Parts: sequence; C-alpha cells; structure tokens
Amino acid sequence: MGWFKRSKNNISSDSQKLDIPDGHWIKCNECGEIVHKKQLEQNLWVCPKCDYHFRIGSNEYISILLDDGSFKELDKKMRSADPLEFEDTKKYIDRIEATIKKTGLNDAVKTGLGKINGRKVSFAVMDFRFIGGSMGSVVGEKIARAIDKAYELKIPMIIVSQSGGARMMEGAYSLMQMAKTSARLARLSDAKIPYISVLADPTTGGITASYAMLGDFNIAEPKALIGFAGPRVIRETIGKDLPKGFQRSEFLLEHGFVDVIVHRKDLKSKISKILNLIS
Repeated sequence: MGWFKRSKNNISSDSQKLDIPDGHWIKCNECGEIVHKKQLEQNLWVCPKCDYHFRIGSNEYISILLDDGSFKELDKKMRSADPLEFEDTKKYIDRIEATIKKTGLNDAVKTGLGKINGRKVSFAVMDFRFIGGSMGSVVGEKIARAIDKAYELKIPMIIVSQSGGARMMEGAYSLMQMAKTSARLARLSDAKIPYISVLADPTTGGITASYAMLGDFNIAEPKALIGFAGPRVIRETIGKDLPKGFQRSEFLLEHGFVDVIVHRKDLKSKISKILNLIS
C-alpha cells in the first residue's frame, strides 16, 4: 500500500496564469530585486533597493547629463574599415555589420556638442553594446575630433568611458589611438581648457591607459570596474588572491586613482559645479 495518494486535481483549474510581458521586469545583479523597467528608467537605471548602477547606453547618458535637446552629434556616419582583414569565429567586417544592425550605432562612441545647465561642452560617450565598447580607429578618431572641437571653441571636454579596452580586430591601428587621443588632451591641457573624465562600469584596458585617466577631474560611478587587466588575469598572473573590492571605484578612490565617486542622479550637477570652479 502506498504511503500517499496523489490528488487528481492537485492544481486548481480556476487559477489564472499571470501574463507578464517579456522584458518588462529586470533582476538586479547586486541584490536580486525584481524591478519594473519603467521604475528603473525613472530612477536613472539605478536599483531602488541597493543603489546598484546598471550599465546603460550612450543615449541614456546623453539624456541624463546634457540639457534636453541640446546635443548635436558630430561624425555620425563614420564607420570602421577592416584594414587587417581580420577573422576569428567570424569575419570582422561581418561582425561590424551585425552589431550596427543590432544596436543602431555605427561604432562604440557618440560625439558632439551639447550643454550642461546652459554651458556649452564638447561631449563624447562610449557604448558598451558595440563590441564591448572597444576602441578601434573610429573611436579614437571621433574622440580626437571632439577634443579638437573643444580646443577650437575653447569649451570644456567631457568624456564618459565604458569599455573593455582596445579592439583586437584592428591590432596596432587600435593601439595607435591611445597615443593620438592622449596627445590631443595634452594640447587641451596646455591651453588651460578643462577636461572631465567620467568612468562607468567597466573602464578597462587601453581606455584606462589613455584618455579615461587623464582628466583634470576623474569621476567614477559607484562600484564601477576600473583597471587595465581584469581581476581574473591579474590573479592568474601573480598567483595570489586580490584584496576585497579590488579595481572597484571605492578601492581606486582610497588609493588616489580617482578624485570622486558620484551617484548617477548627482552626476550632472557635480560636473556643472566642477566646471564653475575650474573655468
């Protein structure tokens, strides 16, 4: 004789399945809270429970940091070529086409002119959705031109970095962008024109080794991953466990690599205050 008998109607036929549309709810990577997408947007893509800063795209940063309707994009149609005819799991040129189609972006950075609380600035913002926000020839050239525009108009330069580093599919062409952008920023510094660097999650590799860390003020978002090589690579190289929070914004602030950590909701006002103080 069995220990129990299964009920024929163990699930009520009167119960109704909740119809929750896909993509309307998002799980926080930090605390696991389930947040409605609309609520998250209204909170600037920051978890209302634990303050975790979600990764956001270039359009979101433009709407958060710049005055409404003030952004005028430059060099919008510039696209990467394939000078090395690179191929890994797929041809680089095919990867570029697929990413353009998927994201609606022509490359991993948007540049242009805009206003922050009425003050005109030259503005560049990277987008991690485009091949991990990697820096190829187009990214370097567009940022260099944006810096040139700041120099020409004698207006502040703002760059929001969010990148996995240099784009390996372009080899040395990508690495050359580090020197090009750094040289442009040196000229900007000589002219006493302010440059503010905003470091979002993640800012790594050749971006960290060039323009991301060259700001007159380096501002980081909370708990952003910032470094050259990733924590896993460093751990495997030195064969030791890394300090808690290693390469996060708070660790870098403690060790003098960034000037201030700013919550996303305060980012625009903080940049505006800094510009008023230094220029």
